[in-house]
Amino acid sequence: MINGIISIYKEKGYTSHDVVAKLRGILKQKKIGHTGTLDPDAEGVLPVCLGNATKLCGMLTDKDKTYEAVLLLGITTDTQDVTGTVSDTREVTAGRKQIEDTIISFIGEYHQLPPMYSAVKVNGKRLYELARAGKEIERETRKVWIHNIRILEFNEEKHEVRMSVDCSKGTYIRTLCHDIGAGLKCGGCMKSLLRTRTGAFTLENSLKLSDIEGIVQRNQLQHYLTKTDDMFPDYKKITVAREFTKLIYNGNSFRHGQIKEQPNSMDNNSACFINGQVRVYDWENQFIGIYEYNSEDNIFKPVKMFL
Repeated sequence: MINGIISIYKEKGYTSHDVVAKLRGILKQKKIGHTGTLDPDAEGVLPVCLGNATKLCGMLTDKDKTYEAVLLLGITTDTQDVTGTVSDTREVTAGRKQIEDTIISFIGEYHQLPPMYSAVKVNGKRLYELARAGKEIERETRKVWIHNIRILEFNEEKHEVRMSVDCSKGTYIRTLCHDIGAGLKCGGCMKSLLRTRTGAFTLENSLKLSDIEGIVQRNQLQHYLTKTDDMFPDYKKITVAREFTKLIYNGNSFRHGQIKEQPNSMDNNSACFINGQVRVYDWENQFIGIYEYNSEDNIFKPVKMFL
């Protein structure tokens, strides 16, 4: 089985589930999961987890993201993007300075109302299912963070603004565009969306599905995979001695004295990881999982196993 994370460049026309389904066919492997939905018309970075790395899907979904979006002012739609039905059109009377000031005002904590055309669940139903049935229900705002917005291009003739947005998980850029338009009292919607970063994964290290096919045929996939344990670079590495490896194979706790001696290393010094989490390996350097050290009991307890 292939284990690790590969960053896919999701192209227009594919859903995130489509990407997973196609990768299962290319890699001949069922255990694959994506790390955050992108709408079919959106493009960009979609980290995909393979094998034991599927246990990281939730962790990667929680990462901050960066998007490049085009805001179209003067038009409001039911989906908050240009694919929807136009519900209102208004003249754009705001000048460039007012538009820029309004956009920048959204930096910081932001209470965002999830759009009806979204995968958010309310009382067990997806909002988009209700929206397609012609229903609109009350929903609560959710707190998100806009870390930064950079205006990249301003087209006054077309009433378009291309901008880069650094944001927290759960942020709908469509809704941000809608809310900016509402703030300017002319309406607005999203014309295009490109996700340029998810955590440490960027456009530069992302591959299209067609690229993956060629890489697999050349048997070079390992060169493009991020190893599962590489997702924990700040966690200290410790290795369990050979005679105690059965403990960790079975997901059991182990004690400080059962760590393999590592000359010229501070990793065996308990002060290095008091009540902290560490990467645990067996004597053959196989990654086993994340453990937490409890200094009171002098014991390492499993947090998440990847064996």
